[in-house]
Amino acid sequence: MRDRQTLRDKMGVYFVIGTQDCGFSREKTVEIVREALAGGVGTLQLRDKGSELTSEERCELGRQLQELCREHQTLFFVNDDVDLAVRLQADGIHVGQDDMHLAEVRAMVGEAMYIGISAGTVEEAIAAKNGGADCIGVGAMFATSSKADAGEPIGPAGLREIREAVGAELPIVGIGGITLENAKQVCQAGADGVAVISAISRAESPKQAAEDLLRIVRSI
Repeated sequence: MRDRQTLRDKMGVYFVIGTQDCGFSREKTVEIVREALAGGVGTLQLRDKGSELTSEERCELGRQLQELCREHQTLFFVNDDVDLAVRLQADGIHVGQDDMHLAEVRAMVGEAMYIGISAGTVEEAIAAKNGGADCIGVGAMFATSSKADAGEPIGPAGLREIREAVGAELPIVGIGGITLENAKQVCQAGADGVAVISAISRAESPKQAAEDLLRIVRSI
């Protein structure tokens, strides 16, 4: 059952990953996720873009990651692929501004699944809130090479404007170019957590990177 406080609590360190972030290796993807979860990642999003996996292989990878998430009481989200999210009965689905309309997504996934939506402007964030989104991913915070469609950075100042516009109740996670060095700025601007790709996937120790990010988030 959807619970906004649980979602907020689990969004401190929100790890987005797909095989494209791990040399297109399913085995390496699973291993990095295993380490990251051990480091305290509270929400994991499977975002497998441009890989060579078939639909069945992607589903199997999703099942593996979902099982690891259950072991760590971590929320498991799927990016964009509503059919996969429903098939896996994921905890949540995240959609972008150019994807399916939020009302259509809700009709497909039912009332139990969280829906996150990307927002880069105050108008998009307000529309997401009014449309019933459970959380929003705000960005890009900083320049990033991990997500080609991230858009121009809006920075912590842009996130602060969005937080003021939607109020304190809607969970917000900042995304885009977030590192150990700038994560604090994102949380100070009003984010409940930080969503990262390379800050964990490319770290020498994904576990240590997750632990360090969680410590920064909790220090605010």
